[in-house]
Amino acid sequence: MILLELLWSFIQIGLFSIGGGYAAMPLIQHQVVDIHRWLTMQQFSDIITISQMTPGPIAINSATFVGIQVAGLPGALVATFGCVLPSSIIVMSLAFIYYRYKGLEAVQSVLKGLRPAVVAMIASAALSLSAMAFEGSDGVNAANIIIFSIALAVLRIWKINPMIAMAAAGIMGLFTGLI
Repeated sequence: MILLELLWSFIQIGLFSIGGGYAAMPLIQHQVVDIHRWLTMQQFSDIITISQMTPGPIAINSATFVGIQVAGLPGALVATFGCVLPSSIIVMSLAFIYYRYKGLEAVQSVLKGLRPAVVAMIASAALSLSAMAFEGSDGVNAANIIIFSIALAVLRIWKINPMIAMAAAGIMGLFTGLI
């Protein structure tokens, strides 16, 4: 039964996560934290962090990690399949339609209309994760805000490799946890 629930949840996520992996994060959170309560918000945040650090698309990585957490290896396979199936069907259909009708003004208008909604979905995920990232055991964690600020600065201003920023943030987190 849990495998069918995982499959259905991730089919819905795959079906409605327009805009890529980051846009899927609020949908995944809603399914696994809010509706089914398979994970706590802390566990979800940890899975997002690990999914970001591992190779591959974040939504698929998240589906795999959630599936493992909920139902082991079969859960990982089912959740990943559920996440990928609708996207595969939709992408193949849209590629065919776009290839045939890309010159039409209506197609271009629909694409322009979707852009703000996609940005809103990504912003929603960012706000949810920011609230979790800055939270400490006794309120706002100043060390996390400093790590965030440094990472944001080196990524945006100096454009360093994101993997270096992730490794440095992990080391800073370890250091602040040991103090």
